[in-house]
Amino acid sequence: MTAKILLVDDEEFLRDFTADNLMELGYTVDTAEDGLDGWEKISQAKVKYDLILLDKNMPRMNGIELLTRMKADPRLAEVPVVMLSGAGHPQEIAEGLAVGAYYYLTKPTPLHVLESVIKNTLQDANNRRELRTRLSQQKNGLLLVRRAEIVYRTLQEAADLALLLAEASLDPLRTVNGYSELLVNAVEHGNLGISYQEKSRLLLAGGWREEIESRLRNPRFTEQQVSVILEKTQAALVVTITDQGAGFDWQNYLAFSTERAFDLNGRGIAMSKAISFDALEYLGKGNSVKTTVLFR
Repeated sequence: MTAKILLVDDEEFLRDFTADNLMELGYTVDTAEDGLDGWEKISQAKVKYDLILLDKNMPRMNGIELLTRMKADPRLAEVPVVMLSGAGHPQEIAEGLAVGAYYYLTKPTPLHVLESVIKNTLQDANNRRELRTRLSQQKNGLLLVRRAEIVYRTLQEAADLALLLAEASLDPLRTVNGYSELLVNAVEHGNLGISYQEKSRLLLAGGWREEIESRLRNPRFTEQQVSVILEKTQAALVVTITDQGAGFDWQNYLAFSTERAFDLNGRGIAMSKAISFDALEYLGKGNSVKTTVLFR
């Protein structure tokens, strides 16, 4: 099914030009001339939009105000938003990411970059929906476990394990995306050695998953595993994820970075720390991460 996009921008020429290009790529596109017009269309739409392209600086209601309204509405909070702005000031970028923008792009954005951002955003949103759907069908075998060690190596095993850990946390909707992010990181960056720059290029070219599957078949990596230790008390669930990689400079990824705001990757750890867990701590050289979820 064709993805439905709403483009909210007060610059008529750029709005129409971008909409025409997106329709040529096969998307269904609606437009709004400012934030208030956008809010009316989003909140009254009979069919929910799959993605919002949102200008930041607009009359009547700006992009930040509209995004804040969306995040406060349970019907709209999960709709991914890509923020657009004619200025790339660090303070503005940080503000947009903090409110909940999925990506932040400067205008005018090259079409191939915009296309890649939209494709990856829609795919990631779909993956999150699938995780939530599977959560509703999950019967967790870890609920009675107090301590366990689990090993895995593939993306599919990471997805399955994220569901189990999320249920064990007793707060699955909050934690599932965080566990998924960290478990995938351990495979791609840790065991398979895909660097930050390599992932950016692979996402832009659309070959990220294929590269992971190729490396998993490589004899160099077939013995590489990720270890997950689960420890549960009456007060909390503590999960430690350890890969066999060389580690990384994790200090730069615990908070949203304006330097990486325009990259296709690099925000997952900060989002997990802010949203999914009560505590997130990297150990040693960075190939081990410890998460804590308090039971409420």
